[in-house]
Amino acid sequence: MATQGTILIVDDNPSVIDSLTLFLKRKVAKIISTESPNDIPTILSKHQVDVVILDMNFELTENTGKEGLNWLKEIKKLDPNQVVIMITAYGDVALAVEALKEGASDFILKPWDNQKLLATLNSAMELSRSKREVSHLRTEQADLKQSINKNSQAIIGQSPPMQEVFQVISKVAPTDANVLVLGENGTGKELVAREIHRLSARASGIFLTIDMGTITETLFESELFGHKKGAFTDAKDDKMGRLALAHGGTLFLDEIGNLSQPMQAKLLTVLQNREFTPVGDTKTKPIDVRLICATNRNVGEMVTSGHFREDLLYRINTIQVELPPLRVRGDDIIQIANYYLRKFGEKYGKSKLSFSPSVCERISSYNWPGNVRELSHAVERAVIMCEGERISPNDLLIHSTAESNNLGDKPISLNEAEAILIANSIKRNKGNLSAVAKELGIGRQTLYRKIREYGI
Repeated sequence: MATQGTILIVDDNPSVIDSLTLFLKRKVAKIISTESPNDIPTILSKHQVDVVILDMNFELTENTGKEGLNWLKEIKKLDPNQVVIMITAYGDVALAVEALKEGASDFILKPWDNQKLLATLNSAMELSRSKREVSHLRTEQADLKQSINKNSQAIIGQSPPMQEVFQVISKVAPTDANVLVLGENGTGKELVAREIHRLSARASGIFLTIDMGTITETLFESELFGHKKGAFTDAKDDKMGRLALAHGGTLFLDEIGNLSQPMQAKLLTVLQNREFTPVGDTKTKPIDVRLICATNRNVGEMVTSGHFREDLLYRINTIQVELPPLRVRGDDIIQIANYYLRKFGEKYGKSKLSFSPSVCERISSYNWPGNVRELSHAVERAVIMCEGERISPNDLLIHSTAESNNLGDKPISLNEAEAILIANSIKRNKGNLSAVAKELGIGRQTLYRKIREYGI
């Protein structure tokens, strides 16, 4: 046993306390002792005790173990997770069984065998550590769930491209299939991941997000798998990794395309084996998470160029959801703008604000290269700047792109002309890509490819 943990010895015989203390003082970090069980509540309130070694008999006239069992029950009332080892000079099997039924983790007879005592205490210490880990995990999950529910937002949109997305979500959500969400920055990839989680059988579990683009290679394993105390210089305490925190729920890996090759290999190994090992530990732990990944990069091209592992792509890409950019979503744009107008109007005490017709036209015609995220920031800024009850073009601080969406007389390339034709058709058909493809006389897959190619 490593020198760690705190034990409490409760026995009315000072010789027993002295013997146990002498034997265990080099094997545990801290030993607390008392001859009176009445001290137990006070000691447990002041100290984090890993294991209580509790005598069964405190009355000289009675050796039934009843008093010890009563104190065991009291300890469990104070802390149901407290690990307790009962100790007695009377080898009554029935008494041992009763103590175990009441929540004792084990039973030791006086006089004890040192090696058996040490093995029992070692197991109890490990049980205590596991229980505290689970308790910590549940607290973390409760806090995270509360935060997630507080900040949750529904996906807004009735355009044909979004209806296709909703259909895919409804089909994939009830399964446990891994999902890859593709789309430009700001299109709402995390909202899609949250909606899949909300509609899944894991909805009561945690939804945990990791931005893979912000994790350095040196911290990747620690963040994802956790670490043991002393595993490296700054590892001052045990840390639960995100995989453990998300156990039973959904893990969302955003910006998966930013992973380096070594990080990709480590993630692939975990997904293949469905288990991981915390840094500095020797024991593997199983994982039970629904995996959803997202990226704004073309992972197909990354595989071709050797920057992304093809076998990892197969693992994360059972189902693919491709989010359309805001500029092809037609009337959704105004609907989303109104949502943010209400949200920020309430936030800044301007709930009566509305958009002027010229602002609505400008919002609809603007290209929104930053997608929904840019729209959100623009509306929030307009709400702050507006001094009346109607937001004007001067408050919005964006410029219409309608003037640039024509061929004009200036020399342009064939690709530029094609991009303008497609953009105009999308606007004319209010984001109905089936109608756009029919109008332009091309297939839908070809249309999707050109939209991505031209950044429309």
